Amino acid sequence: MGDDSLQGWAPEPRDADELAHVVDMAFDYRGDVTIVLRDGTERVGYLFNRSRERGQAQLLEPAAAGPVTVRYADIRTIRFTGKDPASGKSYAAWLERKKADKAQTER
Repeated sequence: MGDDSLQGWAPEPRDADELAHVVDMAFDYRGDVTIVLRDGTERVGYLFNRSRERGQAQLLEPAAAGPVTVRYADIRTIRFTGKDPASGKSYAAWLERKKADKAQTER
């Protein structure tokens, strides 16, 4: 993960607090994740909402008609499987592109 992206990370949370932290990281991640449930089922999609108080997360799956709600208690782990479209796109990189574009148009 040297490029500051979580893509490819497959944590092994040891307890409920670590799992809640992984859910928070998945919420902040801009790519798709794979939620592995305790029964072995895998749900793939974009984790767009979560509530520690309620102990649940919501996922947008490509084929689902609407959001899928998953209880924290049912989650074994979350793998960061999708590409993070914003990875490596910092403000500094944006400024460099902007300067290059400006130099190109001034020619």
